[in-house]
Amino acid sequence: MSDVIALIFDFDDTLAPDSTSGFLADMGVDVQRFWKDQVDPLLFDQDWDPVPAYLYQMIELSKSGGHGPITRERLEDWGRRLPLHPGVESLFARLRAMVKAQHPQVQLEFYLISSGIGDVVRHTPIAHEFTDIWASEFIYDARGGIHFPKRVVSFTDKTRYLFHIQKGIIGASSRNKPFEVNKKIAQDKLRIPFEQMIFVGDGYTDIPCFSLIRRSGGVAFGVWDPKHRDKRSRAWGFIQEGRVSNLNQARYDEEAELYQWLEEAVESVAGRISLNNRIYRG
Repeated sequence: MSDVIALIFDFDDTLAPDSTSGFLADMGVDVQRFWKDQVDPLLFDQDWDPVPAYLYQMIELSKSGGHGPITRERLEDWGRRLPLHPGVESLFARLRAMVKAQHPQVQLEFYLISSGIGDVVRHTPIAHEFTDIWASEFIYDARGGIHFPKRVVSFTDKTRYLFHIQKGIIGASSRNKPFEVNKKIAQDKLRIPFEQMIFVGDGYTDIPCFSLIRRSGGVAFGVWDPKHRDKRSRAWGFIQEGRVSNLNQARYDEEAELYQWLEEAVESVAGRISLNNRIYRG
């Protein structure tokens, strides 16, 4: 029996305001024009996937020289400086302490699956809290600028990493085994079954994860950034379609409704694990 719970987060608009838009604004780019005039035509006129479309236009922006090359150093620096939603930095310690106090035999792990840029999210103040992080990645040219996408994490790509978590294919040692996730593993050998996963996300790229987690007995929470109320109606659609268990503002301080629901969900899963283990061990 597995004693591990996985709490899995999206990043942009879930734990922080959109990190790519923030990075572009920090560079001095007209963010609205970047998305509307450069990315949208690829989506609606040329049938691009949204994630490679924005990665491609970032590469073109870097090459143009108008704002200087987009280097790993610039991305990492932005990761260290970008703002997080209220309560995020202390969220992990609070939940770990709750589980330790009430169900000491249960282990709580955190994971991040993002369509954002890995060199940004891996340098945020919370990066060390995650057992593993998967995000879109660039390779860099001889001058240090972004050159080509090395990894694209889009819609159903995100579900691939849920299977990594389920089967325990995590950490640095798994990085040179791209096909390991396809191996069949017996149900009783899974490191973290889907019903012991909780997923938190905000956007269309999260829908496959919402659906897989809920269908498999786990918990899915939809969130929306209160600073962007226009996104609330999109998030409400996830409730209407049965994609998520609940919908809340993306706030994680102790009094926030979302945090209280997360705490309840973690405690419920931990309690079920404890009960099953008592029955299993007699």
